[in-house]
Formats: sequence, structure tokens, C-alpha cells
Amino acid sequence: MAGHSKWAQIKRKKAANDLKKGKVVSKYMRLIAAAARAGGSADPAANASLRNLIEAAKYEDVPSDNIERLLKRLAGGDEEGSHYEEVVYEGYAPGGVAIIVNAVTDNRQRTVAEVRHVFNKHGGSLGATGAVAWQFDRRGYIRLETNSDAAQEAAIEAGALDLQESEGGLEIYTDPHEVYTVSEALKAKGFKPEDVSITMIPQNVVSLGVEDAEKVLRMVEALEELDDVQDVHTNLDPASLPVEA
Repeated sequence: MAGHSKWAQIKRKKAANDLKKGKVVSKYMRLIAAAARAGGSADPAANASLRNLIEAAKYEDVPSDNIERLLKRLAGGDEEGSHYEEVVYEGYAPGGVAIIVNAVTDNRQRTVAEVRHVFNKHGGSLGATGAVAWQFDRRGYIRLETNSDAAQEAAIEAGALDLQESEGGLEIYTDPHEVYTVSEALKAKGFKPEDVSITMIPQNVVSLGVEDAEKVLRMVEALEELDDVQDVHTNLDPASLPVEA
């Protein structure tokens, strides 16, 4: 599971920029609406995916009032957000790098056209469902700034599946449904997570030269700029990325 950190850093930079543009709240409102629809319930207690998204939204400082108002409207049969659905696109970037794109859309034709355009423009190829997903494991991800014995012990007791030391900190991997439970357990013991998310961890990574790695990075950035796209995951070896990234 090594190699997640650099992509996580890039992702955090993007998240900060999105917040400035006011996109984070919109992103989570759409995700929450889609999760309520897919799970058949706007009650977090009865919908694990919805519960995870609400915790993720709170972690990203989405106002609780916004979340509560949306849940009440959805529970009351409000049509807002009822047409949103989660879709996943898979394919390859230059150099044979596998890419998974998670999106939330109310118009599949528009979204797939936009995603395909980016793939084609950047020398990639959009594949069928299942084309690359088998190369990844879905995991909860938590990063702490400290890597003390106490932090490792607390993570294990809370249910961590794997631990990795990284840049002086500690990366914690969990079952995706347990990531926010583990995070809260760590907070209760005095450890403040720097990052909490659900991600796709590549089973193996692809190493490229700097020039080809930069092509992949530009493709990822172009995909992330699409309004419907929520997350992009690749199996590019982070060591291939230029230092300035």
C-alpha cells in the first residue's frame, strides 16, 4: 500500500482549491443525495454508505445545517437530488497506467462524453466496466502526523487493517465502512487525523519516466476539473512524479 501519500498530497491541494471555489459543499450534497437514492433510505442509521458520506462531509467542514436540511427534504419525498447517481469509469492513461474515475451525475450521456473526451485528448483509452477495478482494493485511509507507538497501538485497537510509516507520519488503512469509526476512536485518544477518506489502493504500481508521468498527471488533473467527477485513482508509482508536483 506504499505510495498513496504523494497522490494524497495532490488531492489535498485540489480539495483546498475546490473549497475556495465553493465546490466542496456542492460535491457532498450531490453525493449524499445519490447515496440516499442508491441505498433506498435518507436515514443514516439504515444506510451505511450515506452515513460514511455524512462523516466525510463533516470532516471537510460542510455545514451540518446544510446536511440536515437536505436529509429532511429527501426523507420527505423531495425530488431534489433524486436523479443523481454514482457512476464509475475505468480505463488506461499513457504508459498503461490504470485509472478509475468516480462521478456523480444526473446525465450519464453528458458525463461519459466529457470523460471520454479527456481520455482521448490525453492519449488514454476508456474501457468497459471491470477493465481495471480488479487491480485495486477499496480501503478507508487515515493519516496522522505522528508515528508513535501509542498511535500505532490505538489504530490497531480501533480496527486498522494495515499501517504504513510515511514522511514522519502514520498511514492507516481500514475497511471502507469503518474508516470514520476508526477516526473517531483515534480522536477520542487524543490523535487528530490530518486526512480521512475512502480510496482505491493499487495492488501493484506502474513506474514511468518523468515525461510520461507528467502526461498521466495532466490527464488526472483534467478529469478532476470536470464538474461531475468526484475522485480519480491510478496505479502510477508516485516515485515517477516530478518533485515539483
